[in-house]
Amino acid sequence: MTDIFCEGCGVKIQTENEHEPGYAPPAALDRQPVYCRRCFRLRHYNEIEDVPMKGENFLSLLSQIASVDALIVYLIDIFDVSGSWVDDLTRFIGNNPVLLVGNKEDLLPRSTNPNKLKSWLKRSAKAKGIHPVDVLLISAVKNHGIDEVSSRIDHYRRGRDVYIVGAANVGKSTFINHLIRAASGGKSVITTSHFPGTTLDFIGIPLDDGRVLYDTPGVINPHQAAHFVSSSEYKKIMPNKEIKPRVYQLGENQTLFLGGIGRIDYSGPGKRSLIVYVANALPVHRTKTEHADELYASQFGRMLAPPAGITQTLKFMQCEMKTRDRDTDIVFSGLGWISVKGEGAIISARAPEGIDISMRSSIIKG
Repeated sequence: MTDIFCEGCGVKIQTENEHEPGYAPPAALDRQPVYCRRCFRLRHYNEIEDVPMKGENFLSLLSQIASVDALIVYLIDIFDVSGSWVDDLTRFIGNNPVLLVGNKEDLLPRSTNPNKLKSWLKRSAKAKGIHPVDVLLISAVKNHGIDEVSSRIDHYRRGRDVYIVGAANVGKSTFINHLIRAASGGKSVITTSHFPGTTLDFIGIPLDDGRVLYDTPGVINPHQAAHFVSSSEYKKIMPNKEIKPRVYQLGENQTLFLGGIGRIDYSGPGKRSLIVYVANALPVHRTKTEHADELYASQFGRMLAPPAGITQTLKFMQCEMKTRDRDTDIVFSGLGWISVKGEGAIISARAPEGIDISMRSSIIKG
């Protein structure tokens, strides 16, 4: 039988094992187009179905790009830059030029300076060994900035194929849908989701000159906060609209909890402002540091949630920091960041073991 591939995620269709990627009931093969059960349920019922595919499988697919001559469009999530980087990306894409595109700009406060943000993204990319030919900002959901990216792609690809790459859930499929919707009569032909790991294989879209634009699998990053909450709680930590900064005036030895999966202790010196940039639905609680351990032990899964409805506390890792800049961000991968005002602040940041915590110069100047 001729191989059939899912129109939504690109995986090879199989009808034998419903617990493996690409499963579709035999009757589904009589329909056009053909979708695997996972994509069918996602498209029609907005339900995510887990598929047991390991991260190294995604990376082995990406490694094919190093042997071709192509333009790489590298999408990152502006809300979660640290969780968007694909480790050793240059090893997978070879010497191909990279167009860096920051998605989800609609989530940042309107006071954000786009030029400063692009400059910061360029410096961050260079620190990862990536030297982008250009840096652009978009909102795939709002369809903002797509036309400019499309024009830059045509300019930089110079008759070559194009590969859209990035970590899971940065919006690659949504972005590509906007690019091809006009040509397909307004029909969305790639499965999109609010959950990581939707695209399971390369999906090729023919370009006018006979070349191909490829949507690639999202590399699942295990260091994101999304992996510590249920799918129903995911919307509480992942913003879907502009973040409203929350300002707290903290004195010495005070603590902020970000739900039940983030904590920051401020030791001093003096009193200063801490500005919280997380999803609007994520509760933030303040307490004295001397009471923080007791509060966490008694209220984890209840007042300190998400995660909710559980009693077993998470194992936290702790990072000790001292701010060096006038405005410093303490970043929790996949959860957001807290901007600390003033140099010399002594901070202890905590998150479940596996979530990256980092420090950077603030991307939003107050």
